[in-house]
Amino acid sequence: MRSSFATTINVLEGLWAYEQANGGSAGSVAARRGGEEYLLERRLMRRRSTGEIVDPAWLQFSFPPRWQYDVLRALDYFRSVGDEPDPRVKEAIDLVRSRQQADGTWLLENTHPGKVHFALEDGDGRPSRWNTLRALRVLRWFEQSAS
Repeated sequence: MRSSFATTINVLEGLWAYEQANGGSAGSVAARRGGEEYLLERRLMRRRSTGEIVDPAWLQFSFPPRWQYDVLRALDYFRSVGDEPDPRVKEAIDLVRSRQQADGTWLLENTHPGKVHFALEDGDGRPSRWNTLRALRVLRWFEQSAS
């Protein structure tokens, strides 16, 4: 059976929300851990077979992500679960660090189409409050585990 990054992250977030609300079950926890391993085996962005980046768009940070996958979304999921960072996220962490702007912000890079009731950001190529928040949370989670 083959899976995809986009469907995996959506299911992981749903399973985690279910566990937070209801405690989950042995089966739901096992399914979530299996999905996490799927992403980690691929270092959150690479083909397991060749090591190539699966989709360059996943290296661009979006908000809101809607149903689409990107590396920052995956890292923020792993942070939210609260486990110690797996060493396989290091490359993704380095990507996040490399995208920080001189003023300390991260940009909105890949706005997904769809109806918007009110704008949360100022558009692609502009500083993003939400990407900056998520990047800072992820980096703090990763760095606190190293100390």
